[in-house]
Amino acid sequence: MTAPVIRGLRHLALRVTDVARSREFYENLFGMRVVWQPDPDHLYLSSGTDNLALHQIPAAELAEGMGPHGRFMDHFGFIVETPRAVNRMFEWVERNGARIVKPPKRHRDGSYSFYLADPDGNTIQILYEPRISALEPAPSKR
Repeated sequence: MTAPVIRGLRHLALRVTDVARSREFYENLFGMRVVWQPDPDHLYLSSGTDNLALHQIPAAELAEGMGPHGRFMDHFGFIVETPRAVNRMFEWVERNGARIVKPPKRHRDGSYSFYLADPDGNTIQILYEPRISALEPAPSKR
């Protein structure tokens, strides 16, 4: 039996300190829309091709649950279609007051990206990656 073919990362769950604040961030900067909110502590957003779950960190866990670097994850990324799109997104993010972690840079593998931080300090990479960026996104089911 062979392993199934992986088609990409389509779902990410983040533990956040303020679901409402994070919702506004991902809606306003990335155009994500609410798919489902079963209660105030859990929210599911979609871009049409990807799904982002936001889970409120309970107050009792905030001090002990964030790990030694203030988070459990290094970064996650959103793919864009061209290097020019990376630059446009960088300008958009700057105009909207998000914190830039690293400015746009060309990488050795031919990719091009920059990094920003969400309200909880999670690092997000905006990435043009020649092999992935050329793929057609899945059709939206909104």
